[in-house]
Amino acid sequence: MTVTGSSSGQPQFIASTGGSRSFSNAPLIENSDTDQIVVPDRTSWKNLFAYIGPGFLVSIAYIDPGNFETDLQSGAQYKYELLWIILVASCAALLIQTMAANLGVVTGMHLAEHCRAEYSRVPNFILWVIAEIAVVACDIPEVIGTAFALNMLFNIPVWIGVLLTGSSTLILLALQQYGIRKLEFFIAFLVFTIAGCFMAELGYAKPVAKEVVTGLFVPKLQGHGATGLAISLLGAMVMPHNLFLHSALVLSRKIPRSVRGIKEACRFYMIESAFALTVAFLINISVISVSGAVCNSSNLSAGDQNSCQDLDLNKASFLLRNVLGKWSSKLFAIALLASGQSSTITGTYAGQYVMQGFLDLRLKSWIRNLLTRCLAIVPSLIVALIGGSAGAGELIIIASMILSFELPFALIPLLKFTSSKIKMGEHVNSITISAITWIIGSLIMGINIYYLLTSFVKLLLHVHLKIVTKVFLGILGFSGVTLYMGGIAYLVFRKNKKTTHFLAFRTSEEQQVANEQGDISMYNLPREDIVSMQLPQNSRSPTDIDREIS
Repeated sequence: MTVTGSSSGQPQFIASTGGSRSFSNAPLIENSDTDQIVVPDRTSWKNLFAYIGPGFLVSIAYIDPGNFETDLQSGAQYKYELLWIILVASCAALLIQTMAANLGVVTGMHLAEHCRAEYSRVPNFILWVIAEIAVVACDIPEVIGTAFALNMLFNIPVWIGVLLTGSSTLILLALQQYGIRKLEFFIAFLVFTIAGCFMAELGYAKPVAKEVVTGLFVPKLQGHGATGLAISLLGAMVMPHNLFLHSALVLSRKIPRSVRGIKEACRFYMIESAFALTVAFLINISVISVSGAVCNSSNLSAGDQNSCQDLDLNKASFLLRNVLGKWSSKLFAIALLASGQSSTITGTYAGQYVMQGFLDLRLKSWIRNLLTRCLAIVPSLIVALIGGSAGAGELIIIASMILSFELPFALIPLLKFTSSKIKMGEHVNSITISAITWIIGSLIMGINIYYLLTSFVKLLLHVHLKIVTKVFLGILGFSGVTLYMGGIAYLVFRKNKKTTHFLAFRTSEEQQVANEQGDISMYNLPREDIVSMQLPQNSRSPTDIDREIS
């Protein structure tokens, strides 16, 4: 089937609405009516500006209310001892997020789509369920963080604030009508605002530099509580839904489909991600350092000492008092509200990509957001009603731990796909990068399994139940751990079978010949279906285009 070109002479493709991918004469994007970002076909460092955006959207997940909660508690309880977790997690995040971006750029498909193409129906369905649980677990801290912010701003009870979050994010989702570029810049502005507040407070808190450096570079886990908090920090930093998100967001750019263009895109996305994640890393370090310095100070007031003993987001505004004075509570609440709402936007995108990729099913943004938010509101509301502010804070820690336990089920497919020549071609991970990422993944999985086993054994030893009940629970629990390890082993040892048709061509003539011969069953970038999830008002869906053609 011959594919006609656009006005510029370059062929364009769209996705079919069915399970298979096919060509169409219609262009992928209607140029004048969308805010697609076109990367000039030239060699210049100025191209970097066209790639800036996805990394900052992804970095929001590294400074969301879940991160703030775990950072505050780690600083208050263990001072600077867990800073090394943030350093390791940030370095791992840069490698992993870069691989996710590379997967999308090189193949034109995001991670969830690769899973649907690679795995059979049952494993694919299980992976989808796990990914959806991760999206909901990510949304729980945003719900509670927003409720805390409303409590600080308007003295609204936390449980009522939880209910109000069901509609609050829909307001920010309306920003989409102004274009994805403006939304990216707005979120970047929020990131730097949060950074400025905690960096300034860091100057007032004056933590001992030697202790901070020691905490960064000397690993230490003292006590069972430290292990649980370390897992929460890992879960809050390296989130599974972010891997699906980043691999899809890069598909919104129209990049030159040459070997040079793809290599440049991979390089600039890595630079952009490094910059955004460095800002997020500094914010997390600042939060832990401020919390550790203030809560371990010898001249704390009695009220602040009580706050430090049971520190959560609803009590943390006193940490910014030196910078913001009497407005510390209100301005911290605004920063927390902005963090929670912007994180929910990225979570909504991730949920859309997960559903579209695994099931080939698309929902409108507000429907997808409402569905995820309702699932997150139920446990948040129950805990807020029963446990109050302290219970809600504990739920954030539990949600972060769930994310850490689920990470292998997104990370292992990503590592397998990006380390496979049949999928990535010459852009495959180097042996060094593959070794480092597999070591990091193995450590995360090892810590998770160790914590699961030790926690379960401790629970069985201390709970007051009959022996028969303990034996039954023991068999049930260890069967669950065995199933968890079996799922990981399946993903690790299963060989990739599906070959990806690459999107890179060395010359425009080579690309045209391949198009005319039908050798490529793949999308050209940018992906219209991906862009339409971000700009529903400004672009048409593949279904609409197919209907017009027929």
